[in-house]
Amino acid sequence: MQTSHSNANSSAGSHILQNIQGYVQVSNQHDVSHRRQQLVEDKVTIMQLPTEILVQIFLYCIPEDGDRTPAPHLDPMLLTAVCRRWRGIAVDMSSLWRKLRLEVGRGNWQHRAFCYDTYLKRSQGRQLSLTLECHNDDGKELRSLLQPYVNQISSLSFGLSFGASSCPVVAADFRGLESLVMYTTGSNSALTIAHSVVPSIAQLPPSMCTLKLTDLWFDLKMLSGFNPLAWVNLTNLEIVVDALNCFPCLLCLCPNLSSLTVIGMFSSVIETSEELPHSKLQFLRISGDLLLDWTGSLGLFDIITLPNLRAIETRDVGPWPHEAFKGFLARSQCPLESLIFGGGVMTTAQQLEEYRTTFPSLSLVTDPMRCSFYF
Repeated sequence: MQTSHSNANSSAGSHILQNIQGYVQVSNQHDVSHRRQQLVEDKVTIMQLPTEILVQIFLYCIPEDGDRTPAPHLDPMLLTAVCRRWRGIAVDMSSLWRKLRLEVGRGNWQHRAFCYDTYLKRSQGRQLSLTLECHNDDGKELRSLLQPYVNQISSLSFGLSFGASSCPVVAADFRGLESLVMYTTGSNSALTIAHSVVPSIAQLPPSMCTLKLTDLWFDLKMLSGFNPLAWVNLTNLEIVVDALNCFPCLLCLCPNLSSLTVIGMFSSVIETSEELPHSKLQFLRISGDLLLDWTGSLGLFDIITLPNLRAIETRDVGPWPHEAFKGFLARSQCPLESLIFGGGVMTTAQQLEEYRTTFPSLSLVTDPMRCSFYF
């Protein structure tokens, strides 16, 4: 009898969940009224739902993507205020507490730190994805807060804004870190801030495979100063550079890259004739910021050899180096599947037709709307 009753509740609970989902997705007032009536007519009230159904509802309430702030009027904190039973279920669901956005340098830090720590403890040892917004250079309290969780943090986004000019954390301290994103939204010089964050990324943990450095401009001098093994385990890199002559250094620093996005000012050529092979790179994206009357050559495809390249996308690089690119393809013998020309890339109809003829299975796209500086 117990099992039969539980199954009946589960079936009814599933029906309610479907109605709730439909209620969220309705598109007009008539649908809203219809869904509301369905919920009212359900024989099992939401307070009687089996725990497994409530768990599904809670998960549905919180999107998988996006940051979470420990505010009492927002999920998942809001779920803990409904009743004692809901609080117990929500607090015990470690998956609800794995993502958190923290602000440093604003408001009452002691109160914030208590809320953040309570939130993080509920993750129960699971991997964490954190976004840190730093408004000053005092990182002592932040490091103290994060210390018990350094092995849990697998994804970290770090924003430097307003009063902050340096990064108060060091990537190597997060031994389980897999992905790091760094950016700035302040008014300070992006190149100046890049200099200040170099110590934070001078050595990455062995577990880390993705590094995205946006709004931070790096130059060849900074990159050349890194230990040759500092970024050896990276497989995905997005970086903004002040010149294309940083490209050879990036290939040497990251021998295991499979995806590389390079954004920068490409008004000067690469000053080397040394051939640069990279056996693992599969996806390459390049976005420049050229004046349309610049008639120089990138020089990039004259020196690189990428035998495993599958896709390339370019934006704002000026006149396309067609002959150099053909030489690169012949030299690399790569299995190229996709070639995308965005805005600010000047090609001719004859060049495009030559690619179609030479590579019949190639996905060739010319889209001037792909013109933003950042991908």
